[in-house]
Amino acid sequence: MDTRAQAIDQIGFLVDDLDAAIARWIRQFGVGPWTVFRNVVLDGHYRGAPTRVGMDVALGYQGDMQIELIAVTDEAASPYRAADGRRLRGLHHIAHIVDDLDLAVRDAQARGLVVVFTASNPSTRVAYLSTPDEPETLFEFIQGEGMREMWEAGVAEARAWDGQEPVRTIDLAS
Repeated sequence: MDTRAQAIDQIGFLVDDLDAAIARWIRQFGVGPWTVFRNVVLDGHYRGAPTRVGMDVALGYQGDMQIELIAVTDEAASPYRAADGRRLRGLHHIAHIVDDLDLAVRDAQARGLVVVFTASNPSTRVAYLSTPDEPETLFEFIQGEGMREMWEAGVAEARAWDGQEPVRTIDLAS
């Protein structure tokens, strides 16, 4: 698998207040509708150490691009926090949806990228990698059953969106 030729599927941003960020994206850029996933938990490894990260995530679409907004909800060490523990904000990563996460990671490593974070939950597996030339920007690979179909449905829904029902919420804790 050569992800160099694959289109970018997602751009991710870290935010402090998910609801305020969604409102901004709707107001300033017309992005919507949004699907919000509350109480997301990822179990994995960050820089080689085990971690469990909690977050709320919102997905919206503009054109063929998925916009992901992430608000961490705990203090766990993760790629969403600086080395001193403070929350990071702003542009965080670009991502590709892949059919074979392990193959995508191996291919990226062969091109010089370094694994920073790997994690999973019942619906998805992710890996964040960085390049020594731009260590602040992360490159994510996402694998999950039906992930590509969810992305395609989101793109279609955004194109037909009439501005009504801008946010729907799925609480994974319930």
